[in-house]
Amino acid sequence: MNDAGGGNGMKLLEVLSAIDAQAPAAGSPAEGLALDAYSEAVIRAVERVGPAVVSLGTVQPAPEHLQRHGVSELRGAGSGVIITPDGYALTNSHVVRGAHKIDARLPDGRTVPAEVVGDDPYTDLAVIRMPEGGLPVAALGDSSGLRVGQLVVAIGNPLGFQATVTAGVISALGRTLRAETGRLIENVIQTDAALNPGNSG
Repeated sequence: MNDAGGGNGMKLLEVLSAIDAQAPAAGSPAEGLALDAYSEAVIRAVERVGPAVVSLGTVQPAPEHLQRHGVSELRGAGSGVIITPDGYALTNSHVVRGAHKIDARLPDGRTVPAEVVGDDPYTDLAVIRMPEGGLPVAALGDSSGLRVGQLVVAIGNPLGFQATVTAGVISALGRTLRAETGRLIENVIQTDAALNPGNSG
């Protein structure tokens, strides 16, 4: 480094060395504690909410042009979360819309029938009901206090895999998203947690 600036180069090296000395080394106890705290937060979320996540399988009549080619019905998959112990669960409207048969696979391995009891395609939300009682539930939270950068844990059933977990952060608040109906859904929470086909709901 050129020291023609009257020793500024040396001062910079001294400052950088001091900063480096204060930073925790890779693999240090401080770094391990931070990683453990992150892991513990994700684990607690999964243990608390995971038992209330269900896998949904749907069957609906195929469009006429497919029926002419011998395809009578279409199958779909998604996720849902139980919100009351007597079998009400929340999912996305596009997961169950038009389905004449819905099967819900519970975390304990049982598969039970479900029916749509409420559907709002403009917000892409739907409520289904399963004929079961004493189910584990997830409490709905209040999103008004969220902040960009907060930890996000996504639990779902992409491709039919039970309780797959991904994690990320809140990337932005107050976004808009266009529903399949064409209407804008406002105040959407944007995250970078990985979501795959089947996570919907």
